[in-house]
Amino acid sequence: MDSFRRFIERFQNYSQLTNLGKIARRYFAMNAFDGVLTIIGVLMGNFTAGVEDARIVVTTGMATCVAMGISGLWGAYLTEAAERQRELLELEGYTLTDLSDTTLGKASRTAVVIVALVDGLSPFLAALVVLTPFFVPKLFPSLRWTYLTAIALALISLFSLGAFLGHISRRNIAVYGFRTVIAGGISIVISLLLGGSP
Repeated sequence: MDSFRRFIERFQNYSQLTNLGKIARRYFAMNAFDGVLTIIGVLMGNFTAGVEDARIVVTTGMATCVAMGISGLWGAYLTEAAERQRELLELEGYTLTDLSDTTLGKASRTAVVIVALVDGLSPFLAALVVLTPFFVPKLFPSLRWTYLTAIALALISLFSLGAFLGHISRRNIAVYGFRTVIAGGISIVISLLLGGSP
């Protein structure tokens, strides 16, 4: 128990030193939003193409989820590592001290890993939530209902993300929620116009 408490205290210290909480929160909201909108595009593409096999939707959706996860993880790690290293080198230049093994250096490396994980997992998990009805298509009267349920889940997810942002900014939660839902609605309408309803 003591070791766990020390771990939490160290993590909180690292978070304060690196401003980790705000950065991770921003990455989570932004990339979960991207994940939901991307999977809406995948679903609408399958729907307008007349795909009637849930396995195809799951395969294309999961491939997209994995690609988004790897892209987010890798891109965030490389970007964040470069930025943190530059900041540390600048600070070392001012102090004429090697900071790599200091608390600040360790905090910086920890922040890189956590931000990369948040960046990679948030779009993957958000998209996976939307895709869940296609893992159990027999629960629905038809595949069209499975599509409708997945789209409803996507819009609920978008509203939740908007509400989360509204809470962070201390603004109207409902207004922020509907702003993000509008983005999903626009994506759906454009997809239908481009592909035509089956």
